[in-house]
Amino acid sequence: MADLKYYDVILEPVVTEKSMAGMAEKKYTFYVHTDATKTQVKEAVEKMFEGTKVAKVNTMNLAGKTKRRGMTFGKTAKRKKAIVWLTEDSKEIEIFQGL
Repeated sequence: MADLKYYDVILEPVVTEKSMAGMAEKKYTFYVHTDATKTQVKEAVEKMFEGTKVAKVNTMNLAGKTKRRGMTFGKTAKRKKAIVWLTEDSKEIEIFQGL
């Protein structure tokens, strides 16, 4: 288990049509560190974005894809994705405003 600080947990937001549609329901999607737990993701979101209260967190491990270049095969890096649900009285995350 890695000793992760809250600013190391969240790597980047996921910007897709499906994740943008979920923002209306206060559902935000992030790529997170592969060793991060649900409680670490919750703490990181509440500390990084003031006024937010997390209701629940869903995480999923994404395996690396097999890629081919000529005759050699390789794999891309594995990732972990977290879907964060905010409470009704919570502020919205401002990083997504204007997208």
